[in-house]
Amino acid sequence: MDNLITRQLELILREGEVDFERDFELEVVPKYLDKKGHDWLSEIYGDLGGIGQIPLLKKLKFDFKLGRHLVLYDEEIHFNRYRLISYRSDFYSEMNFPFTETQKRLCRTYERDCLKVGLQQRVWNGPPLARHSFGEAGEPGDFSGNGASGWKLIAYNDAQVDLQTRIHGYKLFRIAPYETLMTGGSLKRLDQLLINPKEEQRTMLLNWFIRKFNG
Repeated sequence: MDNLITRQLELILREGEVDFERDFELEVVPKYLDKKGHDWLSEIYGDLGGIGQIPLLKKLKFDFKLGRHLVLYDEEIHFNRYRLISYRSDFYSEMNFPFTETQKRLCRTYERDCLKVGLQQRVWNGPPLARHSFGEAGEPGDFSGNGASGWKLIAYNDAQVDLQTRIHGYKLFRIAPYETLMTGGSLKRLDQLLINPKEEQRTMLLNWFIRKFNG
């Protein structure tokens, strides 16, 4: 998604003369999804309270593509109880993603931030597909009943992206605003660093970004 953070990352990559593609789109090839993949998605969909046949994305969008590496910046709305449910799937225990453990911890820690941006009706309820797939949403902020259908759809789609990226032969990296980097003798959050990074911080951020692919 185009925002201040991804724009700053783009500038840093250009300054570092890194070869990348911005806003990459991947067309999904339906036949690549085998029975095991379908079963994994069905499991996640069911765990989230999905109704009926599982919906499938036709196109995936990424912030950056570097060779066979894809990068997504996850904003606050991606860190909540529903995304945490998706990570409990056998899919994540059988497949090795570099971000799984970090993202699970962030889902447990930062749902309050998700609430700040996710109580709007259009986010909490989601598009018509969310109601069709997960039923009528409860009142914004109320998790006692059906909760947030819109959030559930986002969590399910995130899991789809993780699976489809892998079966299409790419390695996915998810980065989060809450990641911390050491600079000036203290830890600073990624989103705070990227608001207006100084020159030495830009170099550090470039090195941090590149290390993700070589780690």
